[in-house]
Amino acid sequence: MSITILFDNHNPSSEQRNLWGFAAYVHEHKLLFDTGSNGRALLRNMEQLGIDVTQIEYLFLSHEHWDHIGGVDSVIEANPNLTIFAPNSLSKNMIADLRTQSREVIVCDEHPRQLIPGLYSTGVQGDEAPEHALVIEAPHPTLITGCGHYGIERIVERAESTIDTPIEKVIGGLHLHSHSREEIQTIIDRLKQQGIAHVLPTHCTGDRAIELFEEGYGEGFHIGGIGAKM
Repeated sequence: MSITILFDNHNPSSEQRNLWGFAAYVHEHKLLFDTGSNGRALLRNMEQLGIDVTQIEYLFLSHEHWDHIGGVDSVIEANPNLTIFAPNSLSKNMIADLRTQSREVIVCDEHPRQLIPGLYSTGVQGDEAPEHALVIEAPHPTLITGCGHYGIERIVERAESTIDTPIEKVIGGLHLHSHSREEIQTIIDRLKQQGIAHVLPTHCTGDRAIELFEEGYGEGFHIGGIGAKM
């Protein structure tokens, strides 16, 4: 299984322009996870990375914040033949508009569900920033989060119960930029106890948290940025 980051604000090693937001591509399933904050930048990054937007079959939207759905219009304009997995926290008007512009929209509620063979939604979690995450059932089960507002440990618990298998890899935003060193270290220790062996924390994770993840995970740490892979 191969996942490539297409849009990211944390990108120290790339010459490409960074913008606030996140998007990733799951190659085996032809699925785009989120769209970043700017559609033109996303499409440019995809072209540079050799990913044909017209070949994408699925679009997973994690939550309603602009830095994750800002590129939706550009993606749909380039490829209207998409099945979109959207959280029920999106506005009804937006969901209605998406239905008229794409092949179909599947709305996910608070209950975990299989999307297609090998891919699952955790179900929407949280009240302040309702969000669902993507679970990939593979030889090395993987969780992709947009921002992880609900708490990455709790999201991992939900993901593991969804597929009844331990999660090994976590990639995406973990929303730890305002946490203290002690709080972050506690989360890292908990993730290790949960069996997470590889992490690619980026976007809203925060520089301090990323540094602590690198220290704590060593070879199991993967740096983010446009073009980064896991």
